[in-house]
Amino acid sequence: MTTGEKTVQSKASIPDLAPLEAVLFDIDGTLCDSDPLHYIAFCEMFAEIGMEVPDDEFLSKNIAGKHNDDIAAILFPDDIPKGMKFMKDAEERFRRLASENLASIKGLYRLTKWIQDRGLKRAAVTNAPKQNAELMISKLGLQDFFDAVIVASDCERAKPYPDPYLKALQLLQVSKDHTFVCEDSLPGIRAGVAAGLPVVGLTTTYPENLLMEANPTILIKDYEDPKLWDYLGQLDNKTEELLEKHPLQFPSNLGYPNCKREEQETLLLDFENQPDTNFVRQTKAFVQETKNKEFQLINNCV
Repeated sequence: MTTGEKTVQSKASIPDLAPLEAVLFDIDGTLCDSDPLHYIAFCEMFAEIGMEVPDDEFLSKNIAGKHNDDIAAILFPDDIPKGMKFMKDAEERFRRLASENLASIKGLYRLTKWIQDRGLKRAAVTNAPKQNAELMISKLGLQDFFDAVIVASDCERAKPYPDPYLKALQLLQVSKDHTFVCEDSLPGIRAGVAAGLPVVGLTTTYPENLLMEANPTILIKDYEDPKLWDYLGQLDNKTEELLEKHPLQFPSNLGYPNCKREEQETLLLDFENQPDTNFVRQTKAFVQETKNKEFQLINNCV
């Protein structure tokens, strides 16, 4: 742990977050399998300047997940300007590779659909440069998925400090007690834990035994991992139990009958293919306002 960091280990399991408000994602190695492309870019750069290519262990421990300023200092401790130039060129090379060869992490779109279906807020939180973040999100077709994108330059301190995740909570106006993080790197997991957030760690970049040092809540292989969906199923069940105590009510002037929550939710699904009329907008606005109030009621009871 870097000197000056304050770790606040979250004791919450994923089901304990009910009702869930938001999910926060890292990008490299978490949304997409980008690390092999970074490795190729680094190897080509090292070869061009006649520098020996570091082994995989060195790269995973000292490069993956870190901010470019820190990487420059690690690779060229006696010549920081040279290191910064190296990183700038390496990132440009990576973007050329990523524009043609970027692949999503297995099960990603299953999870993003689960999040969208529940109307949860979401943000991408990354140490990557803004250009990289925008390119990767675009190539993955997630431009309209995220409510916010936070890059290291938006914060006073990058990961492994908690600042980027704390900023995401602030921008989304959500509670750390009802939000979890998806991360693949040691700096990223440490940042999430330091922000007091439960972290779902992916073993896409680091070995499991190394990631465990950062205290993730759970570790998964990818987003198809049964362990993840077991936890999300428990989260759904706990949320439903809480919501049954505070059933959603529609005002009589909107023409809805008094019915059970699941019936009301079915009625709302009808709006997906309806014209954008004043009635539809009015009802959607009311539902969102009611759910916000409902969430506060539930929060006060748990």
